[in-house]
Amino acid sequence: MPGACFHCGEPLGEGDALFATIGARSHPVCCIGCRAAVEWIDGLGLADYYRLREGTGERAAPADDYAEWDRPRLARRHVRELVADRAETTVLVEGMRCAACAWLIERALVRREGVHEATVSPLVQRVRIVFDPSRVRLPALLATLARLGYRPHPLEGDRIDALRTSERRAALKRLVVAGFGAMQAMMYAVALYAGAFDGIDPAVRAFLRWMGMLVATPVVLYAARPFFAGALREWRARRLSMDTPVALAIGAIYTGSVVATVFGGAEVYFDSVCMFVFLLLLGRYVELRARQRAGEVADALVRLQPATAERCTEGACETIGVHELEPGQVVRVGAGATFPVDGVLRGTRCRVDESLLTGESAACLREVGEEVVAGSVALDGPVEVEVRRVGPATVLSALARMVERAAAARPRIARLADAAAARFVVRVLAATGVVVLAWSAIDPARAFASAVAVLVISCPCAFALAAPSALTRAVGVLARHGVMVVDADALEALAGVDRIVFDKTGTLTEPTIDVAGLRVARGSHEGALALAAALEQASTHPYARALRDAARGLALPAIADVRETGGGVLGRFDGHTLRLGRPDFALVDGDGDALVLADDAGEIARFPIVERVRAGAREAIDALQAAGVACEIVSGDHAERVRRVAAALGVAEWRARATPEAKLAHLASLRTRGDAVAAVGDGVNDAPVLGGADAAITLGEGAALAQAASGIVLAGGDLGGIVDARGVARSMLAVVRRNLRWTLAYNLLAIPLAALGFVPPWLAAIGMSASSLIVVANTFAIGHPRADARSAAPAAAPTPLARAQPA
Repeated sequence: MPGACFHCGEPLGEGDALFATIGARSHPVCCIGCRAAVEWIDGLGLADYYRLREGTGERAAPADDYAEWDRPRLARRHVRELVADRAETTVLVEGMRCAACAWLIERALVRREGVHEATVSPLVQRVRIVFDPSRVRLPALLATLARLGYRPHPLEGDRIDALRTSERRAALKRLVVAGFGAMQAMMYAVALYAGAFDGIDPAVRAFLRWMGMLVATPVVLYAARPFFAGALREWRARRLSMDTPVALAIGAIYTGSVVATVFGGAEVYFDSVCMFVFLLLLGRYVELRARQRAGEVADALVRLQPATAERCTEGACETIGVHELEPGQVVRVGAGATFPVDGVLRGTRCRVDESLLTGESAACLREVGEEVVAGSVALDGPVEVEVRRVGPATVLSALARMVERAAAARPRIARLADAAAARFVVRVLAATGVVVLAWSAIDPARAFASAVAVLVISCPCAFALAAPSALTRAVGVLARHGVMVVDADALEALAGVDRIVFDKTGTLTEPTIDVAGLRVARGSHEGALALAAALEQASTHPYARALRDAARGLALPAIADVRETGGGVLGRFDGHTLRLGRPDFALVDGDGDALVLADDAGEIARFPIVERVRAGAREAIDALQAAGVACEIVSGDHAERVRRVAAALGVAEWRARATPEAKLAHLASLRTRGDAVAAVGDGVNDAPVLGGADAAITLGEGAALAQAASGIVLAGGDLGGIVDARGVARSMLAVVRRNLRWTLAYNLLAIPLAALGFVPPWLAAIGMSASSLIVVANTFAIGHPRADARSAAPAAAPTPLARAQPA
């Protein structure tokens, strides 16, 4: 009889055998593709995959199936250009079954020339790749996945829904089988218990035991399979977690009961094993639904992007794919429809709903010439929009990527909880051995049941769930309020900060250009404005936005070799180098009250800047200071302007004329003296400071480099989000500590009772499942107004989680 393929598990053919060689051993494979995949994996030095995996892979797909991804218009939909030599894409991957798959994919990709980073999230079956398009093309990377046996798909809403539905159905089927088996096994068990008191014919007792084994077998072999697979994966990876004691308990109960049924014995526990599996699966199903609901925020952002758009040309409109749109084209959006691109309103104003992007429930009015973003909804219409950004370049895609990065990360609190669970498992296994030895000496008949009860009641699921469930809830709550958590560790850090350092321009203030005060040294007012706005066309700096607003309606010239630095913008026009920035950057004399445009011949124009305090900034700073958080402003602007803003906001400490290096040095000095510091900024020059802070926060409209260095992004630009984030972060840590204390107390009480024989296995299963469900239920306190208000109130810094871990 033919065997199975070593790589994909499919039956081997009847013809000539094929073998793949790993080291000195040969393994049978079904086809040339699988042989190539095995030997390629071995050639990369990744043969440990076959030891770590819990299931077989899939047939390798043809390597030339993905050439269409390289078409420019389609690539624009899925690939985002980061900088000159870096691009980013996220794809769904079919066939990813376990952590070993993630391990293999990540290592195989990062060994490819031109790949800077590969992040794999097996729970949501996504792979994020950062690569150099000039050194490796996307189809080649996708072909790499295919050769490993994993099929990549575009990250689209319908495919996400299909994967979620498949996962949910599989979990539900196992739960139904376990529930049906538990009911039937309990019926036979009741008859056996009654017969133990009233007498029962031995033949009838044997029949009931065999029937119990009949209904328990599919529960153990099918419904409980994830626990055995998880335990096998843990043993192969040489680490212990929650699945090990569960698998041992299920296997011991079932094996002992089968032996008692076949050879005769005092007790059988088929009802207990079925009930145990059912309760475990019920808890995991609840956890699965909670995890999927928490992930719906990121998925909703993906689904917000329409697949098609109405492109208008010469008075006629046609429906095309969004990826076919080009900047400068015009699309029509009807009332109630979703904007497919980032762009500028034309023709008429309209009300826009941006609630899912910014957390603001009220509609906002957008005037002609103002920007609208993909994913927001036009409440009036139809309206026309001039395309600015498409696909991965849109604000919507950026927010979705931020949430995906947070979901894929393993934060410190989760790693600590996993480590605590692993230590706990070792101690539980040791305690179980002690229980067996003790009861074997005292009353051997009670040794088996007591040992099983200890294994069951002490399941470390609650330890392992304490941190991830709270973190998932916190990220979801903040996302609904327009606060995107990019780095999950940032939440823990934010909970403990006692000082926040703010940048001024664009963070606390919103600058505008005083057009009436514009001074032109050469040329016209309109020409100077057009040149300045053209230089700033791609910039997200607040001054750039102000210049573009002032030049609205003007024809902008083409500027070559535009380059943004911390001090300003450079470009080439008409054979000359243009410089736009502060006077010292523009190489002219003057104070810092204006932006200066200059070329090789000297000054062209001077643009006076007028700043107004950002709406909500005073309220946010007052709330933070009332909660015991010191606030200060560190800005590169001149002293008088910084002083005025600090006075308007009630901030006593401020610094002016600070270069990025000086800001970073000041931040280091604060941390050296023991302060836990958060930094808030939005510009390119804020990136070093954000990267050096304990917690980094930036605005959603800020520079991409600042966002990349930040752990938290305020999508709507509302500084009140900092207050919300700190309250939720403190509430999250409080819930984690409460969960760990509860779990520790439960185990200290329950394990001795089980060891002494007072807890039967079925009651231990109820206690263990109830413990895990209580942990999950506790997380719903995160985001509750009263809980967050208590957490945000002045208090001592939260106890670091490392000191709150159970030993």
